[in-house]
Amino acid sequence: MANGKKKKSKKKIFIFGGIGVLLLALVLIAILGGSKEEIVAVQTEKVQKRDITQTVAATGKINPEFKVPITSEVTGEIVSLPVEEGDKVKKGQLLIKIKGDAYVAQKERAEASLQSANANLTMRKAELDKITQDYNRMKELHNKNLASDSELETANSNYLTTKALYQSAEANVLQSEASLKEIIDQLNKTTIYSPIDGVVTQLNVELGERVLGSGYSMGTDIMTVSDLRNIEATVEVDENDVVLISVGDTAKIKVDAFGDRVFKGAVTQIGNSAVTTGLGTQEQVVNFEVRIKLLEPDDALRPGMSCNADVETETVHQVISVPIQSVTARSDFNMEQKKDEEETETVSANNNKTNKKIQEIVFIIEKSKAKKLNVETGISDDNYIQIKSGLSGKEDVVSGSYRAISRELNDDVTVRVENKGKNAPGNSENN
Repeated sequence: MANGKKKKSKKKIFIFGGIGVLLLALVLIAILGGSKEEIVAVQTEKVQKRDITQTVAATGKINPEFKVPITSEVTGEIVSLPVEEGDKVKKGQLLIKIKGDAYVAQKERAEASLQSANANLTMRKAELDKITQDYNRMKELHNKNLASDSELETANSNYLTTKALYQSAEANVLQSEASLKEIIDQLNKTTIYSPIDGVVTQLNVELGERVLGSGYSMGTDIMTVSDLRNIEATVEVDENDVVLISVGDTAKIKVDAFGDRVFKGAVTQIGNSAVTTGLGTQEQVVNFEVRIKLLEPDDALRPGMSCNADVETETVHQVISVPIQSVTARSDFNMEQKKDEEETETVSANNNKTNKKIQEIVFIIEKSKAKKLNVETGISDDNYIQIKSGLSGKEDVVSGSYRAISRELNDDVTVRVENKGKNAPGNSENN
């Protein structure tokens, strides 16, 4: 019995001892595992000096710089239409002729009215000459006391009446002449000639069609003649970007119909009035129209073609630059203030104001550790951004990943450089 009890006690000691060893091992694993340092994988790129050109992107349409809409100012039937859409025309070339029989009749009536007015004026002139002579004789006789005052007054009255009738006849002649000129002008408008050298880019009527004049409404839009030797891109630029553009800025324009071909242009006009879409909604967009003259247009360009323009607003040469994704924004906060949980509300409010201060930073690598540097940035292109201060130009700056730059990295975080196809400088001292 005694031997049996000893065996049981030894067995219990062995079990408890095993459990103790297991617990000790778990504690050691937890301690060692908890103290294991996290390593962040990053990619780096050498800081270099580059030429950087800031651009503003916009979309729009190709349009002729000079175009003239041809509208009808008289009403009538089209009796001659010698041009078609796409035809080249010269200044002064006949474009359209409208039937003018009604205007010819009006012209003949106006000419007859003028002749009648001239005849009446001649008659009134003869009457005025006779009455003037009679009035002058009466004045002489009155001066010699050979005519009474009443006779002089009657002669004067006849003179004034006849003179007024003559002046009325003169006014009728002027009115008839003006009416005739107006009718002749209307008759001349039945024939329309090209105001410029160009191309008929739009034709809206056909031979035999009746057009309406502009007497009571907008006249019929007959056609558009455009000067395709001078082509411009009319694009809409966002309100935040239009302030960066100046007249004379160069631009690169791609027309959808021409693939990757690039046309060079220059900004000639910046709109002062906003073009607003979606007014009063969450999708409201405010743009401004910008016109870009193409310096070497192609004859195959047509009005209305879609295009994309990159306006080069500013260029700096050989400046320190880094990849755009290397620059991130972090809150500039004080860790000691953050740890103090017994601050008053006033102090906390002041700290919150400090916490909201945003700093632009980049991360460089020193001895496999990340180091945060505050930087001041300038202009950027599609890939790189100018660094005005904060870097000397000899560093290896972290360029990826986005998650690492924006969230995971901080001062003294251990990193592992994984540059594909490049020499990884992560373990070397920054020069």
